[in-house]
Amino acid sequence: MEENMDVEWSCENGGASTFNDGTNCHCIAKTEDNGSIESKRLYLARTTAFEMLRDRGYQVSDAELSRSLSEFRSAFGEKPDLERLRICVSLRSDPNKKILVVFMGSEPITVKSVRPIHSQISSSEGLHGLILILQSKMNHFAQKELTTFPFTVETFPIGDLLVNITKHTQQPKIEVLTKEEKEQFLKKHALKDKQIPYLQETDSFVRYYGLKKRQVVKITYSKEPVGSFVTYRCII
Repeated sequence: MEENMDVEWSCENGGASTFNDGTNCHCIAKTEDNGSIESKRLYLARTTAFEMLRDRGYQVSDAELSRSLSEFRSAFGEKPDLERLRICVSLRSDPNKKILVVFMGSEPITVKSVRPIHSQISSSEGLHGLILILQSKMNHFAQKELTTFPFTVETFPIGDLLVNITKHTQQPKIEVLTKEEKEQFLKKHALKDKQIPYLQETDSFVRYYGLKKRQVVKITYSKEPVGSFVTYRCII
């Protein structure tokens, strides 16, 4: 459950605060977020989406990454229009390849919800990927409809994007090997794909980086209690 109010305590004398009936407390400073929970959730999810796209190699402006909640509300309001929240960015390595991020509404997602998106993207030049951020459940028929799109469609429940998992203190460093780096690694250790320890496509950071089957990642652990070591994993 999200809190709509954050309370901060401080004392004018810089020491420990005592609180009985309120007369012994030198200072109580309270800050409130008077904005809507809806706008805050959308702000957090959109910010994480931009960070995720940057980490996947897409062109994302510093202004989008540094936008504050108050700036977001000034631009989009307390009840943001989901159409205006859409994101479309290009790959740094190939600007002709673009990905689109669409925020779905809070109503149940059906085929009727998905088909208009299909129609819209059919005329979009250079689009090679689509991410849907869901605020409600998608039924089986809508999920099946996604398989008719001309490219893979990824879906993320909005709750998965309220926090960026890569910023967690226990998250190891992830490096995705290029095709050439993978071939060099396999040749150096005389290995085949199936001999590398694997990760499921459903793993959280696999989904975050948009990794595909047979890609290899280098994982560097440098935190306690595991210590510092490097391992490699192949996506299956």
